Amino acid sequence: MASQPSTNTALERGLEMSRRAAGLNPLGGHGDNDFESQWDILSSALREIHTKNASQLSFEQIYRASYKIVLKKQGDKLYDRVKEFEEQWFGGEVMPNIQKLITPNLVNIATGGMSGVTANERRMTGEEFLRGLKAAWEDHITTMNMTTDVLMYMDRVYCTDNRKPSIFTTSMGLFREHVLRSVISDSRAGLIIFDILNSVILDQINMERDGDVIDKTLIRACVYMLEGLYESDDENELEKLYLTVFQVAFLADAKEHYQKECATLLRESDASTWLRQTRKRLAEEDVRCQTTISMLTSEKIAKVVEEEMISAHLTEFLAMEGSGIKAMIENDRYEDLTLLYQLISRVDPSKSPLKIALQARVVELGSEINKTITESESAPAPPAQPEDGEAEAGDKSKATKQSAAAKQTAAAIRWVDEVLTLKDKFDTMWKNCLSEDLILQTALTKSFSDFINLFPRCSEYVSLFIDDNLKRGIKGKTESEIEVVLDKATTLLRYIQDKDMFERYYKKHLARRLLHGKSESADVEKQMISRMKLEIGNAFTTKLEGMFKDMTMSEDLTAGYRSHIQNLGDLDRKQVDLGINVLTTNYWPMESMGGASSRGEDGTLMSCSWPTEIMNLQESFKKFYLKERNGRKLTWLGFLGSADIKCVFPKIPGKEGILGRERRHELNVPTYGMIILLLFNILADGESLTYEAIQQSTNIPPQDLSRMLFTLSVLPKARVLTKNPANKELPKPGDKFSFNASFTSKAVKIKAPVMVGAVNKVEGEEERKDTEDRNDEHRGYVIDTVIVRIMKARKLSTHQMLFSEVIAQLAQRFNPNINMMKKRIESLIEREYLERVEDAQVPTYKYLA
Repeated sequence: MASQPSTNTALERGLEMSRRAAGLNPLGGHGDNDFESQWDILSSALREIHTKNASQLSFEQIYRASYKIVLKKQGDKLYDRVKEFEEQWFGGEVMPNIQKLITPNLVNIATGGMSGVTANERRMTGEEFLRGLKAAWEDHITTMNMTTDVLMYMDRVYCTDNRKPSIFTTSMGLFREHVLRSVISDSRAGLIIFDILNSVILDQINMERDGDVIDKTLIRACVYMLEGLYESDDENELEKLYLTVFQVAFLADAKEHYQKECATLLRESDASTWLRQTRKRLAEEDVRCQTTISMLTSEKIAKVVEEEMISAHLTEFLAMEGSGIKAMIENDRYEDLTLLYQLISRVDPSKSPLKIALQARVVELGSEINKTITESESAPAPPAQPEDGEAEAGDKSKATKQSAAAKQTAAAIRWVDEVLTLKDKFDTMWKNCLSEDLILQTALTKSFSDFINLFPRCSEYVSLFIDDNLKRGIKGKTESEIEVVLDKATTLLRYIQDKDMFERYYKKHLARRLLHGKSESADVEKQMISRMKLEIGNAFTTKLEGMFKDMTMSEDLTAGYRSHIQNLGDLDRKQVDLGINVLTTNYWPMESMGGASSRGEDGTLMSCSWPTEIMNLQESFKKFYLKERNGRKLTWLGFLGSADIKCVFPKIPGKEGILGRERRHELNVPTYGMIILLLFNILADGESLTYEAIQQSTNIPPQDLSRMLFTLSVLPKARVLTKNPANKELPKPGDKFSFNASFTSKAVKIKAPVMVGAVNKVEGEEERKDTEDRNDEHRGYVIDTVIVRIMKARKLSTHQMLFSEVIAQLAQRFNPNINMMKKRIESLIEREYLERVEDAQVPTYKYLA
């Protein structure tokens, strides 16, 4: 084909030269008679071409005939005659053969009826029709390629000059009109060949969808025919018959098919089956476009499958009992979740249905954790009683018994562990199934934050979890394992909204760890604080870092003071080994560590009455401390610290065994316990002290005094005093106490059970309320500071703008209460920091310098 244009051009030049040599006029001849004679040559040749007998034709003679006609300005007649010839050929030779292939079964299929016809019968009848149509099309293409070569001069001159489509293009249109759009004889429904073609191809495709094997190559050939035909001779690429007729019908048929299939799956199958069937259908349609129809339809058919198989009933499949999103999460069905994510991502870039379902499930599971822990918490221990220490070696029942407060603390740790387990579950799911999707990560983070902050004790419980791990949870762990613990703690902190409340609890718990030497590793403590600094900021960690600085300086002070005492050569003072913790007032939460009971009604700190030997020791340290630190003030805190007291219990006359000999023990007691016990050194044998006398001599707050006396006179482990009456009630005014000369213990060193307030545990309701009140009071001061800072910079601000700015600045620490903000503004107006602007259209405030 590529060489024919140059041959024809050479032939044209040869014809022109011979005509000039003979002196012929190209326009001469006998008019219509000459046209008819030339057309007879052409029509005879066209018939031979159509009947596949063109091998004997003289190409030069045929070409000269068309060339002469066009030269004589009769190209229009030739053009019309060729069209007429093709129309007659279609009517007389092509259509009768195609009509014979159209059986009643095919008509029945085209009109929507298939009853009484097996799939195999439909397949065979349809394939026979498609082969006949394919053969007619291929013959037409072959003959028209040869015809185009013969009439090339007409195309190049007449068609170009008159802006008419080439004869090949026109013949394609003729095939479209006289074959594909030809009305079927004996069809009362007015069907055309195209209707039969569409219905047969669609029926074949539906058979394949149902699992039958079809002739894909045959269907692809017929589709190729439709891709080569257009709605008009203009041959607009958007008006291919494939796009305007077949594709429309194909998509409509697929829509109906998948609607029915999805409804069946919803009615008879589970979500897992639906997921796999949908994936299978998407893959099948993609392959079908590649091998059977056209890639032009690939995106459109995928969208149909997505709309009907995914979007239409997505909510119902997600909610399926036993197989929906709930069951997938519960049973770790990662393959189903992965497939679900992939399918939803196809129809919704925001993944809204999956996002909503995951969020709802997280909150549901989280709320169950909150409810379970709340219900499992035991009633709080009596607030005035100390925490039980370790049981005596022989008291096995005591050893296994857990106090109510300890159970509450264990429940707090369990709450955090369960939240972290839930978080790990969804993190694993997010990595393995959800392609680490950032949209879903944000949604999951919000859900965890929501249910965690719905739990009123979340700040306290997270701090207790960190406390438990830093005290004993990291013991024996490697650095990488410790990193995991710190990461989990940081993650939980990130979720907490009221970070100021967490800060209050963390300071209290850290203070007790440091002062009682309970921290497993100072380095890990500092790592945790560094992580908090990144999450919350320097303002949160400044005081925590100050607490560590105090502890380091205290160690140096203690070492320095001991050297100082040794250099004095004072033998009496050497008998008391003093360990000092000098605490900066602003860094340490004194009220949370037991200092609240040591304050009077006016808020001033009440000091206990120290024994003489302790007062001498205090004075000695004070001189040493202030020698290089002039201007500082030291306040001794009796509610903190501990003492080791050497106790001697005399042999009891008439007794044998352990009571018949002298016993020596070293008793570790809180500072208040030391003050109480030293009172009994000056008592004669058999004498006692009343509750009131002890109170007057020590000036210990009544609540702390009762707790300490309970520890020393009731609990068996350290019962070095006897109480009269001898019951297990908290000591009260009127009770009498004496030295317990018959005290025995298998241990030489005895640690008295610690008092409430000296260990980290879940707060009781009253203590919790007191913490919240103090935190609200502190929030008020913070809000004041932020308001003044904003107004100082702006000078003038509307009410709405000021509130928005305050909320934005405080969002990282806590969610400020609107009513509290209003009260703080009123307070600032009363204190003349702000004033209202009169006659303003909206409420406006002005800063007063």
